[in-house]
Amino acid sequence: MPAMSMPNWMEPLVPDRVRMPRPAALRGQSVAGDRRSTFAAGLRAVRTSAAIAAGKAARAAAKRRGGGSALPGLVAERMDPGILGHALGSLPGGNVVVTGTNGKTTTTRMLVALLRAHGRTVFTNPTGSNFTRGVISALLGEIGVRGRLSADTAVLELDEAHALKFAAAVTPTHALLLNVARDQLDRFAEIDHTAGLLADLAARTSTGVVLNRDDSFVARIEGTLADSVRIGRFGLDASIADRLGELQEQDTRADDDFVVSPPDADDVLLRPRDERRFDIVVGPDGSGGLVGPVELKQRGLAAMINATAATAMARQLLGATFDAGVAATALAGVTAPFGRGEVIDIDGTPLELVLVKNPAGFTVALSTYGTTPVATMIAINDNYADGRDVSWLYDVSFESLRSAGVALTSGVRAYDMALRLQYDDVPVAAVEPDLGAALDRFLAGHVGVPTRIFCTYTAMMTLRRILAARYDLPAFGEEGG
Repeated sequence: MPAMSMPNWMEPLVPDRVRMPRPAALRGQSVAGDRRSTFAAGLRAVRTSAAIAAGKAARAAAKRRGGGSALPGLVAERMDPGILGHALGSLPGGNVVVTGTNGKTTTTRMLVALLRAHGRTVFTNPTGSNFTRGVISALLGEIGVRGRLSADTAVLELDEAHALKFAAAVTPTHALLLNVARDQLDRFAEIDHTAGLLADLAARTSTGVVLNRDDSFVARIEGTLADSVRIGRFGLDASIADRLGELQEQDTRADDDFVVSPPDADDVLLRPRDERRFDIVVGPDGSGGLVGPVELKQRGLAAMINATAATAMARQLLGATFDAGVAATALAGVTAPFGRGEVIDIDGTPLELVLVKNPAGFTVALSTYGTTPVATMIAINDNYADGRDVSWLYDVSFESLRSAGVALTSGVRAYDMALRLQYDDVPVAAVEPDLGAALDRFLAGHVGVPTRIFCTYTAMMTLRRILAARYDLPAFGEEGG
């Protein structure tokens, strides 16, 4: 006989809490299933707690040794591969991935400052360790053994490849895609591959994506996104369109037939007033709003466009609560991130540390800093985090250094760098591969003279660690701002 179903007219008469009794066999299955589910949940909680405890212990040990920002994350991730999803998967304000070839650290810091100035509690990975394990390491300093994070929003800087590893563990609610350039050819191959990584991340993002409208490799991603995803754009105002070459490689786009559409009323655009001050306008005529004038602690057009990108994402996240005055004040207060145009006081004389890691970034750095007459050192390593292939140095013009010359080249590839400079007729006074010895020699030979060091990532880490010990600087990841 077929089972009897309740007539529709009877349903309102039966309270929701009343349940028809199940046969004994089914009741047993339900109880067993509930017990298995509870047991599995308990095991997950125990594994997460053990992973956090072990990671915290590794973090404390690494801190005592003065390094190893990703090691604690490796320990915790090995013990509980689901730790990221457990901690970040349900934040009320969502989680934002900031990625692209250049400007990730600075833009992330600016976006965090904007959100905090508007009252948001934000978790971020402040050390610039932009692999997933670096994010977990940062989490270990913020969560208890139960894995709960007290934050409204997470803003995470992630390497282009590791952004996808993150998205496999936690669905990003928002993504800010900055740019695409040749970088670490041994890891990312050619530029089309990097563009594909960003497109894949955007496709996995649930709520909103902000794109660089001036970078064709990024702008074309818009056409691949679902209608449900909110799209924002940032870029240069028409008044400085001729300066786009300062921010991206033109040779990689020479044969690109993609046509960027004119800016619309919601696009967030950079409009400089001079080399130090600028406005951020919404819409080509500024009718959607204006943030500014702003004067950053960092110099150059690259820092300005990073601020524009951060503002575009902050507007999308904050909606009607976004306040232009609050935003301008927040941006003006952001200090230069660790080694990214950071100025260090060496007994009353400034030393600038400038990170360089690919042709576009080095070209921007030279146009921003290289025209100022200071004593210069260049430190090039080829470790994994730098990229093993340093042939990219031949895509950079060093002619701006010709008149003053370079005092020292250093690092694993010190002699390669000296040879590269010779091809551009840039005189090099000395070569010293050992970074510590080179730093001593450089500073001793230029007492009272402003100095600058262009350096790849691991060279910058080594030099910054030496300088921190000598001049009582904030440790890696502990800078203000």
